[in-house]
Amino acid sequence: MQPLDALPGSLANRAYLSLKHGILNLVFRPGEILRKAEICETLGVSRSPVSEALARLSAEGLVDVIPQAGTFVARFSMAEIREGAFLREALELAAVELVAATITDEQLVRLRRNLRMQEALLADGDFAGFYQTDAQMHELVLSFTGFRRLATLAETSWVHVNRARQLILPAPGRVQATLAEHQAILAAIERRDPAEARTATQSHLRQLMTFLEPLTQTHPELFSNN
Repeated sequence: MQPLDALPGSLANRAYLSLKHGILNLVFRPGEILRKAEICETLGVSRSPVSEALARLSAEGLVDVIPQAGTFVARFSMAEIREGAFLREALELAAVELVAATITDEQLVRLRRNLRMQEALLADGDFAGFYQTDAQMHELVLSFTGFRRLATLAETSWVHVNRARQLILPAPGRVQATLAEHQAILAAIERRDPAEARTATQSHLRQLMTFLEPLTQTHPELFSNN
């Protein structure tokens, strides 16, 4: 879990962010029980902020509170993963079409810098840094639409996909392929070609599901029966 002093907001919000980070990054595995006493001791807080944090995570579908049994990290649901991928794709395709038609020179500079950083991180073998910069590229495209809520909507829809994605990172050869796909998206945006940008983005986003679909067979213990 992340240390609380590095996080913003109230004590309850910091506990929430720390626990969420641990769940999304599989520090806490799907199906694992979350014991409040242990979490309180690790974070150095009382039960109240931890209880509030767990309630928020339950509302987001990241933990399951089972009466008389305890609180557990939610198992994956392939139905939720497919739905999240569908929603994220719909948002990003609409965004990249708009951005390709309206992007400014300054915004292009920011995207090019991001791609150069991805190239450098890949050359250094820094996969964690690469995927962080990968996420920033998608956030940039969404922000360039000018719609303030779009990034939040995309992140919310993507949460279950991103958690499952941690199981396959880095898939052999996938980082290099991801960079090439990002370069194709940028090239289409540079040409200010909305149709080409949409096609390149759709191809990129759909690659992920080809890796996620087999997880129900390779990691059945991490998935719910629903």
